[in-house]
Amino acid sequence: MQFQVPHKRRPLVAALVVALQACCAAANGQTTPPQELPPVEVIGTTPLPGLGTPLRDVPANVQTFGGKDIAKQRQSNLAEFLENNPTSVNVNAAQGNPYQLDVNFRGFTASPLLGVPQGMSVFQDGVRINEPFGDVVNWDLLPQSAIAGIQLIPGSNPVFGLNTLGGALAVITKSGAANPGTAVEVSGGSFGRKTLQFDHGSSAGPVDWFTTANVSNDSGWAQHNPSRVRQVFSKLGYQAQQTNLEVSLTAADNRLEGTQTLPQSFFDDRTQAYTYPDINVNKLAMLSLKGSQGLGSGVLLGGNAYVRRYLNNNVSSNVNENFGEIDPGTGLPDSNEAINDRSSINQSSYGLGTQLTLTQGSDAMKNQLVLGASGDFGRIRFARDSQPAQFDALRAAVATGEFEPDTDARSTTRNLSLYVMDSLAFTPAWTLTLSGRFNNAHISIRDQTGLSPELDGDHSYTRLNPAVGINFNPVPGFTTYASYNEGMRAPTALELTCADPAAPCKLPNAFLADPPLKKIVAKTVEIGARGRAGALVWSAAAYRTDLIDDIQFVSSGGGINAGFFQNVGRTRRQGLELTAARKWGTVGLIARYGLLDATYRTGFIEHSPANSSADANGDIGVRPGDRIPGVPRQTLRLRLDVAPIEAAALGANVVINSSVRSRGDENNQDVTGAVPGYAVVNLDGSYRFTKRLELFARFTNLFDHKYANFGILGENVFANPTRSFDPANAQPESFRGLGAPRGAWLGVRYEWE
Repeated sequence: MQFQVPHKRRPLVAALVVALQACCAAANGQTTPPQELPPVEVIGTTPLPGLGTPLRDVPANVQTFGGKDIAKQRQSNLAEFLENNPTSVNVNAAQGNPYQLDVNFRGFTASPLLGVPQGMSVFQDGVRINEPFGDVVNWDLLPQSAIAGIQLIPGSNPVFGLNTLGGALAVITKSGAANPGTAVEVSGGSFGRKTLQFDHGSSAGPVDWFTTANVSNDSGWAQHNPSRVRQVFSKLGYQAQQTNLEVSLTAADNRLEGTQTLPQSFFDDRTQAYTYPDINVNKLAMLSLKGSQGLGSGVLLGGNAYVRRYLNNNVSSNVNENFGEIDPGTGLPDSNEAINDRSSINQSSYGLGTQLTLTQGSDAMKNQLVLGASGDFGRIRFARDSQPAQFDALRAAVATGEFEPDTDARSTTRNLSLYVMDSLAFTPAWTLTLSGRFNNAHISIRDQTGLSPELDGDHSYTRLNPAVGINFNPVPGFTTYASYNEGMRAPTALELTCADPAAPCKLPNAFLADPPLKKIVAKTVEIGARGRAGALVWSAAAYRTDLIDDIQFVSSGGGINAGFFQNVGRTRRQGLELTAARKWGTVGLIARYGLLDATYRTGFIEHSPANSSADANGDIGVRPGDRIPGVPRQTLRLRLDVAPIEAAALGANVVINSSVRSRGDENNQDVTGAVPGYAVVNLDGSYRFTKRLELFARFTNLFDHKYANFGILGENVFANPTRSFDPANAQPESFRGLGAPRGAWLGVRYEWE
């Protein structure tokens, strides 16, 4: 693979190289003896409970973060932590709410927005929490205070099952045995944000328990984007010499409002909304059981089971794309300027899995064999109705009639799988890993109105996905590896029912018809190395992921949320990742750099009339080599930690992203299609007055930089000087997802035994 750095971005790479050289020089010039190697870090290379694999034997650039890392930085949710820390991660603020960020890793997305093609699988204690409907990930449902650690595993690792096209995120929750004590935390500050958090953990003999609750109210940094968050997590555990059992409850009741994207001509007041209201109400109750039992020397049986109930109610204000057209029923022009779309998702899901781990051999030659099976099942009722409305002077969509139903459908999903993984350390220096997973996915859709029989359909997708990896550890503290793996994603019910170019739909989707879509197959190759030299820890990786029959949401016109899903042939994500971490006494610095080239490899035609390069029919031609929108070529993350005295801690995150292309600019030719890059500095700090009392603070966007991290092309129907509804004079523009301005919060935490 060859990677070329554009001339404009070479200073960023040069700065990183200088920083790495400085770290290495400091390490080589030290006069004190090298530090002892840390305890062996074990990676969960399968979703279910097992013995794990030492990091030295994992053929991938795995990134891990502990609960202390997350608690110290005190972001409002996990998505914000991911934006600030791991390599090759960026976020899109398409929804205008801090709890509804699109998280992109290596160009693959885990998003709460229905209709965004997903490419990452996310697990909570081994339970896959991508929702059965749309594979979406709701970042607002789990309190950060419940997280003991996260592992970001890259590649198309087949063992992690469906949707693992570019990576898997494993979230491990806290236990009472490892987190004893009770604490109350109160904070408040910018945007009217007020948060109350409670934690309690304890144990008695083999039994332990932990619970945490979070209540947060936020007025929002912009108009019409407040958040109300209520989260609870509780766990009861039993741990004996050979037995480990955990039962946990996750519950949430959240109301999140967004501002959507804003056209550039409105940037004189970045807090305003293009149209409103846009409201999401998420409710969750999930009960899960996880356990393992030792069956003798080197034999471990693990498993899990869960039931999950998720409810979503959404109201979205939209411009009426049919304004002025003749209504066949009345023979009169459609005079409704706006439409309020209301949708509901009533979802029940459950699943179970089992895994057997067999370990044998001596230190000279060890073998670990994992055999597993799992099943995940979902039942979804999706209903959508629409209401005519008119825009007032502030662009609020004010109802002029009643809601009328247009979609009511049931969908069931069934995902069955068998997997195997074998890790053979055939010498102390060499480890070979072989794995594979057979997936069978079935999606059934049934119309409930009796008026749309074309919705009815059954779709099945099967595939055996293999993987192979090799690790070479010539000396302690140094590892090289190479791997190849394959994964797959089945189309969701959402995509299958919005796949007809002749009948485009809106997001959140109206179910229309279900032409067949092909499954996506991902093939990833990765080579890398990592090591430790005294106080310097480093890693480097190069990778390429090719997708066959990738699915994209293709625009169908001037509306920023109208279009259809289609297989667009091959796409590619390839890149380079560099990480260096160094400590000098009480000062620590981590630099993480990612270079990512995300491109289409198959050409196709897209209807995008808002694109300045579109032809007379409003079409653009996407060519092999054109960049995929929403993915920056370069990212840099810096984390500085300073402890000037024992009682105090200071930290800073620097987030730097290069430019991205806007959706609708898939041919990279629109004059406004490039969303500029940006740099943001965030600070955090704490001071402990006593063993029990701690004061903390957080500052975001310290220099109040005005930036956007997302763009989409569309028609601005409020382009006149008064910004009133005027579709006859609509102007094509790039609509942007804007970053939040400077914010500051102060809090206090009190702990007791």
